[in-house]
Amino acid sequence: MSTAINMGEFLRTRRALLHPEDVALPDFGGRRRVAGLRREEIAQLAGVSVDYYTRMEQGRVPNPSGAVLDALARALRLDGDATRHLHRLARPQPSARHVPRLQPRPQRVRPMLQRMLDDLVDMPAMVMGRRMDILAWNTAAVALFGDYADLDRAERNIARITFLDATSRELYADWSSCARGNVAYLHMDAGRHPEDPQLASLIGELSMKSEDFRRWWAEHPVQDKTSGTKRFHHPMGGDLELAYETLRPSDDPDQALITYAAEPGSPSHDALRMLLAWATEAPSPMPADDRALNFRAVRASPPTT
Repeated sequence: MSTAINMGEFLRTRRALLHPEDVALPDFGGRRRVAGLRREEIAQLAGVSVDYYTRMEQGRVPNPSGAVLDALARALRLDGDATRHLHRLARPQPSARHVPRLQPRPQRVRPMLQRMLDDLVDMPAMVMGRRMDILAWNTAAVALFGDYADLDRAERNIARITFLDATSRELYADWSSCARGNVAYLHMDAGRHPEDPQLASLIGELSMKSEDFRRWWAEHPVQDKTSGTKRFHHPMGGDLELAYETLRPSDDPDQALITYAAEPGSPSHDALRMLLAWATEAPSPMPADDRALNFRAVRASPPTT
């Protein structure tokens, strides 16, 4: 994965999203040969020469200064996540350039995060690792999302499930928004780990198997997974609106605890309590560590009341 080429692609896609009126430039009419702003317009806004900016889009500027990158970020109207991503693409860590590729060690969930999961009885939660891999989860998460224990370890990945499991389109009421957010996060992860062969393999697989992923990946969105609200249409719990929060250890940003909670006293809160109560009472032949409901079986054969 070439970081120089990726930087050029990122600059071109972001330039294509802007129009003269977005950046207070005069538009003298006429048909534009390119989508969005021209190279000379971005160069003017950033205070660099057209030749220099052109070479940046072509990946021929090996070490642009931080001041130039910040000027480009302002010209392209990048937010904080996208600005940090641009810096990573422009100046990758030396280890990513010079150290031979090694097979990454399997991630293990941090013991403290596992303890927190075990204590979160009434709150769906999971630990997300590199490439959006699902490292651990609690029973409440299984009641909401399905039985990750039924999947092979290599298939326990949020992005893969979102794009390749048809049930995810039914579960997420705002599937397109969630899916695009996953693409944006994978782009940011690729900027942090440009030489990760497993990440490259995942991106290749999703690009081959999902037209939606392929189209959105080409747009080069960038966004961290932090906090927000998601709406679900659950086969057992009905419609739920849950707030999510992402917590990361300061010394290990490649692992994140993601929790989901409903507003107290809301219909979603009551529906979530009923769903978790039913999940707790349902028999399970699985070991305690993998205790879960089979989401697909639940969808096919809901319990009688």
